[in-house]
Amino acid sequence: MSWLRVVDALSPAKSPVGTRVTVKGWVRTRRDSKAEGGLSFVAVHDGTCFDAIQAVVKGDIPNYASDVTKLTTHCSVEVTGVIAQTPKGGNELQVEVATGGEVKVIGWVDDPDQYPIQPKQHTFEYLREQAHLRVRTNTFGAVARMRHCLSMAIHRFYHERGFYYVHTPIITGSDCEGAGNMFKVSTLDMMRPLPRVSPENESAESKKLREEFSKKPNMPAWTYGQVDHSTDFFGKESHLTVSGQLNVETHCCALSRVYTFGPTFRAENSNTSRHLAEFWMIEPEIAFADLQADSELAEDFIKFLINAALTERADDMKFFDERIEKGLLTRLDHVLKTPFRRLPYTEAIKILEQAIAKGEKFEYPVKWGTDLQSEHERYLTEKHFKQPVILMNYPKQIKAFYMRLNAPGTDGAPGDTVAAMDVLVPGVGEIIGGSQREERIDVLDARITEMGLPIKEYWWYRDLRRFGTVPHAGFGLGFERAMMFITGMQNVRDVIPFPRTPKNAEF
Repeated sequence: MSWLRVVDALSPAKSPVGTRVTVKGWVRTRRDSKAEGGLSFVAVHDGTCFDAIQAVVKGDIPNYASDVTKLTTHCSVEVTGVIAQTPKGGNELQVEVATGGEVKVIGWVDDPDQYPIQPKQHTFEYLREQAHLRVRTNTFGAVARMRHCLSMAIHRFYHERGFYYVHTPIITGSDCEGAGNMFKVSTLDMMRPLPRVSPENESAESKKLREEFSKKPNMPAWTYGQVDHSTDFFGKESHLTVSGQLNVETHCCALSRVYTFGPTFRAENSNTSRHLAEFWMIEPEIAFADLQADSELAEDFIKFLINAALTERADDMKFFDERIEKGLLTRLDHVLKTPFRRLPYTEAIKILEQAIAKGEKFEYPVKWGTDLQSEHERYLTEKHFKQPVILMNYPKQIKAFYMRLNAPGTDGAPGDTVAAMDVLVPGVGEIIGGSQREERIDVLDARITEMGLPIKEYWWYRDLRRFGTVPHAGFGLGFERAMMFITGMQNVRDVIPFPRTPKNAEF
């Protein structure tokens, strides 16, 4: 290219003092001096780093009065000048006629007073309404660069360890978690009235209406009380996936180490700061592995992501530490350098019960057999242990059917447990959930039946246990949760480009 990225123009190593360069980008701010002849300071950024480069534009360039003094936030420009050193030792651009300097306006901002992203502080709530423009702000530019950085780090982490990337399907005919809350995928016109009576009791008016609707295209065939999904596009009831885990297990049982990283969906009517209807998941799976190996992979993974953020995006991390969460860098450094504590779920319950006995207040009750809430998880990591914690061996009734059933009495538990784990970190609570998978066909069948799931729908998943079964384990990391943990952002809607939540599918 005939111009430099701003990140390179700011680097004394890549752009020494005296070098004539051209940069292209957008105006962040413009400040005019009262110096004789005219002088303007124009901050130009192109998104390649947090900082803008300052162009010191002298009034002798031909279009100074007509263009430069009229520049407003986010006008696009091409600036040519000579690199000079600032008083603080950084780079800036000196733009003057004597050295061939010039400023070309590529695109003006129409009606600057109506531009939604003014050079002032906006609330995150307001910026969600301007999701198509919010990446132009300091905060969301940094979030976007961090999302890219961590995405690349994820692929690098698994590639370097011999994992294969598998593209699992977005459309599925099975529910991985057995928890419902799935978006239906259909080409049928579901506006057709559903008969509520048996054929012999159907009125003439209802029968006529039903016959009229049946002549329209893409109309589902109905049995009384249910849709006949055999007439649908896939010939069966289908949904958007809540997880790629079951599918990626098929490749694990042939390639040994695999992972999937893609969008997942959950039709949960939740408006909390931690839930999205569309989000991204990283799900590795390792063959010939138990829960301990799974936990070691999870710990290495989290630390790898933290290190990538701190070393590759130091400028953005400095901003997050100063403006989003004070002490963020100290918190992450502590997680990076501290071994994760392994702890049985049963022991965690005892610690929480002891805390309550000593006066600790929790909103949600604590007892064996219930899932822990964020407040419990953060107490363990922030107050009791003061380090990341991996809870292991949970009660089977609160976990999915595919998790391996432990031997009775594991960890002194008063009931049956499964080889499941949750990775808890300070500031967030649970960030990873995983397990050793149930590789015994008879035990898996019993669990599917026990949980009331349609065993026929899992015929292909059961085949993995029938034909060369093998112990294997894996986990899931919600990418947006990881983004919140590493950037300090408090709302999951602010770490994904276009959030999808109940009643919100703009852009």
